[in-house]
Amino acid sequence: MSSTCKSIVNSKFFQRLILVTILLAGVVVGVQTFKAFAGEHAIVLNTLDSFILGIFVIEAVIKILAEGNRPQNYFKNPWNVFDFIIVVACLLGPVIHLGGDFLPVLRLARILRVLRLVSAIPKLQLLVSCLLRSLPSMFYVSILLFLLFYIYGTMAVFLFAENDPIHFRNLQTSILSLFRVVTLEDWTDVMYINMYGSENYGYSSNDLAKWSPISSASPLGGALFFVSFVLIGTMIVLNLVIGVIMNSMDESNAEMKIKQELIRRKTSPEPLRDGIYDLQLKMEKIAGEMELIKKLLEEKKSGQN
Repeated sequence: MSSTCKSIVNSKFFQRLILVTILLAGVVVGVQTFKAFAGEHAIVLNTLDSFILGIFVIEAVIKILAEGNRPQNYFKNPWNVFDFIIVVACLLGPVIHLGGDFLPVLRLARILRVLRLVSAIPKLQLLVSCLLRSLPSMFYVSILLFLLFYIYGTMAVFLFAENDPIHFRNLQTSILSLFRVVTLEDWTDVMYINMYGSENYGYSSNDLAKWSPISSASPLGGALFFVSFVLIGTMIVLNLVIGVIMNSMDESNAEMKIKQELIRRKTSPEPLRDGIYDLQLKMEKIAGEMELIKKLLEEKKSGQN
């Protein structure tokens, strides 16, 4: 039984069937957002919804049976756990009646079925694992970005609060306005208000009556402040985020290559090729260690001089 289920799970037809079912689930959920159309075709949509859920239940059962005497191995895969939780949440919908307050949660579970595309497509799994791997480094980049926002936000309140109270009247509003600037969303308008004064640029007569700003032009100071913030925030710090993600992508790609190599060796072993591949990996490792020793010796030599 387990070998049969395992062959079904690994078959291309089964994988494509699950992929098409996930796409169909996404279409059905999208169609249900059109209330008039969904009301007219409620029977058809409910039938499709039950059919989709049935396929997902059958998939989970087959994958559990494929583990043979160790069905708990099914839950060792995080993607399987994710799929199982969604299926259970959808099954509990018709069974448990928790009132209208719980209805959005059940609808959310049905929408999350579309996310099963991640577990069905290996490349999407690679991207998600890359993002998760980059979270620790992203935390430190976020701290650096927060310090940048805090320093510039405080400076902006001191420099521009009287001239531009809409954007810089207090610290929290200042930080929010700087977030707009760092996304490059009409950031030049915010800069020109403080370069030319609120009476000359950006503020309407209603804004002037409501906020009563004390207009003061600061052409050089405003330009230096905002240009430096955009250069540091957008061009440097946010590029650090891209660098962290790219580094995590390289690590995830290396791990996936190792997993694919292990699977290939189990299915179709080639002793000679595998031996050469292992030798190549060892030589690369030795080359890296030799390069490190070389740098240490150079540093030690330069320190003695």
